[in-house]
Amino acid sequence: MVYIVLALLGVIFGSFINALTWRLHEQSGLEGKKGKKAEERRKALSIVKGRSMCSTCSHELGPLDLIPVLSWLALRGKCRYCKAHIPDSPFIELLTGLLFVVSYAFWPVSFSGADLLKFMFWLVFLVGFIALAVYDFNWFLLPDKIVFPLTGLAIVQVIMTAVWSRNVSTALQSAAGALIIFGLFWMLYQVSKGSWIGGGDVKLAIILGLLAGTPFRALTVIFFASLLGTVASVPQLVKGKEGLTQRIPFGPSLLLATIIVVIYGARIATWYQGLVLR
Repeated sequence: MVYIVLALLGVIFGSFINALTWRLHEQSGLEGKKGKKAEERRKALSIVKGRSMCSTCSHELGPLDLIPVLSWLALRGKCRYCKAHIPDSPFIELLTGLLFVVSYAFWPVSFSGADLLKFMFWLVFLVGFIALAVYDFNWFLLPDKIVFPLTGLAIVQVIMTAVWSRNVSTALQSAAGALIIFGLFWMLYQVSKGSWIGGGDVKLAIILGLLAGTPFRALTVIFFASLLGTVASVPQLVKGKEGLTQRIPFGPSLLLATIIVVIYGARIATWYQGLVLR
């Protein structure tokens, strides 16, 4: 039953992610604009007050248009009103549901006390991570409106864990992990003047380091992110000169690497220690 509930919640939040990323991008296009039309558009695009609409014709969507996955399949990926292609893919909804279930199935600690609260926090982080990955993949940007709240939540989690366990060293370990990733990314950003790594990745590094929890896991995040980024660039390299001119967002690799380390980090550390001791 827990798996079913989490899968359904994930699919619902996946639908929210599709709407959130589109609205944030549309809102960014209204920055600095004034006038009645701009204000009306901002109101319509509000995350809290805005009604669901078609991204092409802006027609308000009805309840039958908003059922995750099923509505997209029933409409064959086209708007009921203007017949335009629906850019929101059910893949994001299914992926979110899958990650919710996988996180529960392989959660490395218990589901009691502070650990249960950490799992609930983790589900929020997953929603934010997927939203950031979608945004970065589509528009090569990690919006502050998602990064900053997640940073605050990560800090709250670290403090909460230290207070609950009465162990300040856990907070110091997390801070050290954040410092390692942030310091490395900041240095790369400064040396390359933003050509090797983006400013959004530098800001994101704080969250990833805090969630990694230890310096070793922070380094593991960097390792997996580099590996995933290399794999993602292979198709571009195959294209030759044309592929080399195309940008590849690094954010999704960082976020996926962090998910791997948070869920499997303890197992990876145990395996590595056993390998070294041999």
